[in-house]
Amino acid sequence: MDIEQGTVFVVDDDPTLRDVVRMMAEGGGYQVDDFSDAESFLSVFDGSQSGCLVLDIRMPGMSGLALQDELIKRKALLPIIFITGHGDVEMAVECIQKGAFDFIEKPFREAKLLDKIEQALLSDAQSRAELSAKSKVEERLSSLTVRETEIMHMIAQGCANKVIAIDLGIAQGTVEIHRSRVMHKLSVRSVAQLMRLLLVAGLLEEKGD
Repeated sequence: MDIEQGTVFVVDDDPTLRDVVRMMAEGGGYQVDDFSDAESFLSVFDGSQSGCLVLDIRMPGMSGLALQDELIKRKALLPIIFITGHGDVEMAVECIQKGAFDFIEKPFREAKLLDKIEQALLSDAQSRAELSAKSKVEERLSSLTVRETEIMHMIAQGCANKVIAIDLGIAQGTVEIHRSRVMHKLSVRSVAQLMRLLLVAGLLEEKGD
């Protein structure tokens, strides 16, 4: 995955800290965009932008907590790394429970912050790749007719053509035609590939060992 495409967004009211994080991140080869408050960040942020957000938990005006809530409302995928003071750890844990990626306490080491940024960017890239794959699968699935969808699920359950024909009260030859159309529309060649496709779409639970 290419993590160079993602931007490291920094939102903190402390200009010195913003400069430090910017130098650290840019020194690590990352593109950085920083903001002095949450409002200015929201005014330009597009929810489709990839990257991660390094966010101070306490700020004048809209706090880091409020910004997280707003991003959740907007269904933004951006992983959040909260920067916290010693007394904010309990609050930061609450943020993690609400979906934040991680938090780091002040003062922090450069290597630790860069490691968390790299992990967050990789997580963001992976999440977006999975969503893209799911979207493409859902598009293929939507091309199936009601009957083809019905037969697809029976195929995934391991039903033979003869069994499908009996259960649906149609000719076996008709089942074979529908089966061929299903495999063609979904661009799969085998039941195993069909199963993987349904897993991606969330229509099938992955079995454990």
